[in-house]
Amino acid sequence: MDLRHFRYFVTLAETLHFGRAAEILGIAPPTLSVQIQEIERTLSARLFTRTKRSVALTAVGEMFLPEARHALDQAAAAITVGRRAGRGELGRIDVGYIGSAVYDGTMQRLLAGFRRTHPDVQVTATERPMDALPGMIVEGRIDVGFVRLPMDLPRGLAAHGLARDLFCVALPGDHPMADAGRPLVPADLAKAFFVRPEQDAGMREVGRRGGFVPTVLSTPGSLVAVLAQVSLGNGLAVVPDLLARAVRMPNVVFRPLSGAPIASELAVLHRVRESSPAVLGLIRCFPPQPDAESPFDGGAEVAPCEGGC
Repeated sequence: MDLRHFRYFVTLAETLHFGRAAEILGIAPPTLSVQIQEIERTLSARLFTRTKRSVALTAVGEMFLPEARHALDQAAAAITVGRRAGRGELGRIDVGYIGSAVYDGTMQRLLAGFRRTHPDVQVTATERPMDALPGMIVEGRIDVGFVRLPMDLPRGLAAHGLARDLFCVALPGDHPMADAGRPLVPADLAKAFFVRPEQDAGMREVGRRGGFVPTVLSTPGSLVAVLAQVSLGNGLAVVPDLLARAVRMPNVVFRPLSGAPIASELAVLHRVRESSPAVLGLIRCFPPQPDAESPFDGGAEVAPCEGGC
């Protein structure tokens, strides 16, 4: 039997009249009679007693009716779920992010806006090592990743810029240059020891401008761990300057760099050929990318997702 048979049976059971049931179903009464007989042959049981004047359910028919209704309800629910999932209204999105992604609120605003318009999509977010995020997206272990650019991307991934800020230097509070009344000159850092963050493009650029190769004492991982090492006096770190506004850690001060600004960019990575409707819905919620001509745009303003983004 298929759903058509359940619908024929339920309609006849509710009307107990072949003519009215056939009219509701849009078929001829003899066709309905044949279909009911097919159901009864499949079940090896009579579902209706028929006379010239009346139609009534048998005891078997009475027991079969709630199950048939349930089957139709389940089919309707399955169709609804399938259609909603196809529109991206249901599903799951796994997000990976690096620590600095949470400091200016861009990631939080983006995901909160998406949740408001897609309340039945489950979104999980977990901090991950930055160099692991691209591979995890390619392999399907996560769906999108919030990272710091620049970084090399494997084929099949795209980066969407969200916000720009500038690199600065984090120093221990008792460092001789901590009280400098001017921006730090890269060459002045040539003899310093460095704590390397996950995104070391700023540190490498400082070394290039100063004409030296930075001496790295440790690579502790997240920016919190990097600043903890700076706080303990174990070196300097070149970090995004949003930390100067967002983080208060004992014995850590932030100083700007002289010369042309060294831009750092927060971006979200995603698969170019994304197939998940839910993830595609999130991608449609990405805000416009920062102006390429501007070295600093601050946190991206994320507009509310209208019309399901």
